[in-house]
Amino acid sequence: MGASARYQRISSILDETGHRAFLFSVTGISTQTQPLWYTLSNREELRVKVIVQIPCFNEEKTLPLVLKSIPRKIPGVDSLEILIIDDGSTDKTIAVAKKLGVRHIVQHTGNRGLGRSFRLGFERALELGADIVVNTDGDNQYPQRRIPDLVRPIIQGKADIVIADRQTKKIAHFSPFKKLLQRIGSHVVNVAAGTDLPDAASGFRAYSREALLELNPITSFSYCMETIIQAGNKRLAITSIPITTNRKTRESRLFKSTWEHVRKSAGAIIRAYIMYRPHVVFGWTAAILFVVGALPFARFLYLSATDSGGRGHLQSLIIGILLLMASFLCLVLMVIADLIRTNRTLLEQNLEHTKRMRFARSDKQ
Repeated sequence: MGASARYQRISSILDETGHRAFLFSVTGISTQTQPLWYTLSNREELRVKVIVQIPCFNEEKTLPLVLKSIPRKIPGVDSLEILIIDDGSTDKTIAVAKKLGVRHIVQHTGNRGLGRSFRLGFERALELGADIVVNTDGDNQYPQRRIPDLVRPIIQGKADIVIADRQTKKIAHFSPFKKLLQRIGSHVVNVAAGTDLPDAASGFRAYSREALLELNPITSFSYCMETIIQAGNKRLAITSIPITTNRKTRESRLFKSTWEHVRKSAGAIIRAYIMYRPHVVFGWTAAILFVVGALPFARFLYLSATDSGGRGHLQSLIIGILLLMASFLCLVLMVIADLIRTNRTLLEQNLEHTKRMRFARSDKQ
């Protein structure tokens, strides 16, 4: 390679011998880049860091349970740190976190929403040099002892994102109606993302560094659905593991009612789906309107040809024209939306490059 070659680590797995294998981008004098797998037995040269981020809003009572249950040693991981994202808590959440030894805290002066907290949290985690970011909740609903199982597929190079399946059918405090909505929601997300996940709404999940550099969540409500749709359309590898949740400690503060959750989740899903597949939404809508609009025209022509009374049947003609105009407008929207999608793809590529420079680490050289 020569003395002028530069090595930048892209990803890592554990090989069959138990050593860590690292995927490098090797750039030489010719400025051409090619992938290269390096197996290193000296684990001190390159370290894998996991950061567990915990979005909190008034969690002073349950946060100690969460922090206590987080394992400090994970096979294949050299260091684990904890990051608290305080979303405008008015209780002693921050004081409790500091008392229990948490060194990394992102604090909001007001409540800015779970989606915003997640995005600021993973950005801070990348600044701290995280190779894997695990997200859990401050209400202790998730079994933090399963974090090693969450990160294992990423360490082994089998997944970019791992989502815990809460097995909602077995959750006692979920009503039958809520369980039905969970299944419907997961199905809709899977259709939009091209995935096969049993629990798309679960917030207990792990992301690789590469996945976070590619994802760009924008909603302030909840990142869960949106990041899956983005990841699925970016062809990131997503898998899930089954877990059993802890007992319920409090009511959800993310939404006031089930219908509010359905409304906001549906809005996030539709928005994300249109962003990535506008031709499907507007194309099918235009086709349906065209077929429906053609029927009144056919009726008008048939009645005009067979009605000896000479009546005009203008109602059918007017309805048909309106429907065909709506179909044409959908086609125009499809073209515009597809151009916007193309432009957004280019902007996301540029944003990914910017994030790679912003979050570059000296130990990756």
